Amino acid sequence: MRKTEGRDAEPTAAIIDSQSVKADATVKNDSRGFDSGKKINGRKRHVVTDCLGLVLTVLVTPASTTDRDAARTMLPPLRETCRKLKLVWADGSYTGYLVDWAAQTLDLALQVVKRSDDTSGFTVLPRRWVIERSFAWLMRSRRLARDYEARTDSSEAMILWSMTMMMSRRLARRTPTQQQRPRILTRAA
Repeated sequence: MRKTEGRDAEPTAAIIDSQSVKADATVKNDSRGFDSGKKINGRKRHVVTDCLGLVLTVLVTPASTTDRDAARTMLPPLRETCRKLKLVWADGSYTGYLVDWAAQTLDLALQVVKRSDDTSGFTVLPRRWVIERSFAWLMRSRRLARDYEARTDSSEAMILWSMTMMMSRRLARRTPTQQQRPRILTRAA
């Protein structure tokens, strides 16, 4: 997918964020939590995307898990998979020890994109809008509007499946000229 967009196959920058979703009654109490910031009883989807908004990795935890703790779990395997990755943009919930830990342990620059103090209302933040758009793409899958899965790994698989379906549709929609089909030469009479 990245190559069809004219990008290198492996990303050098990524965006990390989380989304809290309500859990269905089938979700066991030991895999759910309460996100006091969003007032949601359920699970949290921690997602890392590339600059195109394509999911690189996902982790589903109880909603009470902090973003910093989830990032410490997600970033080392991602760094092993994407060796060219050098920069990760994040929101304010990833500040603190995580920035220093990522730089020292993973040789990864974690740049926190903060909102300006003098702005009020909704503002589009640089690079952060990409992952918010990815969450919107995922929420178009009815199955992801709420967390129905009994196990967290099944929930992660549903997120990856939804992104795979979106990428497949995008690839199938490309016109023949965009797919670089060979030209058929005809002989002039």
